[in-house]
Amino acid sequence: MRISHAIFEKNVIVLIIGILVTVSIGGLVQLVPLFTMEQTIEKVEGVRPYSPLELMGRNIYIREGCYLCHSQMIRPFRDEAERFGHYSLAAESMYDHPFQWGSKRTGPDLARVGGKYSNEWHVAHLIDPRSVVPESIMPPYAFLAHKDLPFDDIADHLKALRITGVPYTDEEIADARKDVIAQATGGDADTSGVAQRYPKAVMGDFDGDPTRITEMDALVAYLQMLGTLVDFKDYRPAADYR
Repeated sequence: MRISHAIFEKNVIVLIIGILVTVSIGGLVQLVPLFTMEQTIEKVEGVRPYSPLELMGRNIYIREGCYLCHSQMIRPFRDEAERFGHYSLAAESMYDHPFQWGSKRTGPDLARVGGKYSNEWHVAHLIDPRSVVPESIMPPYAFLAHKDLPFDDIADHLKALRITGVPYTDEEIADARKDVIAQATGGDADTSGVAQRYPKAVMGDFDGDPTRITEMDALVAYLQMLGTLVDFKDYRPAADYR
């Protein structure tokens, strides 16, 4: 054994090859079983792709670096569940490209923020965070309320995501632009199509200005749906079924 160890200890090339072989075997042991399983993520009732307006809001969320201070993953610990709600399910981020789990919490976790506050609260918080949370160190995002949302190419966004596996239909892609307008104007437009295609989507004039659709509308629509799709009163992990 000592002789074999000496081969690795005295020859850097052999040591590197040994490390690569060991890491490769370990990686294969972890990855190969995933390709032999019918599914690696539990299917959960209620989880759906983002509506076009929510998707645009998510793009803004990523663009502004919100994920750097806010995680979207509640770990299965008692203190986390008591503060933020039910632990996160893998299925809840199955349509995220990329996912927004995060690794730091300068601000609170947002995995269950949807419906927790009103649209007006979110708008006030984004315009002047300290007006609603005095101890906040979050920078203001008032400019979002003054920037028109560019959504003429939203259908292309849905097409690109469909390539990655998000199950957008031809109808959803064709109606994407119309759905943005309907969801962002609420009662002033026919929202039945949006409600049918994207259950639990929040409708309405989010930013308080019904004359235009802004980036603020999109971001608030995205925040308002986070954590609202799964009804945890009825949810039971697949392992619980016999």
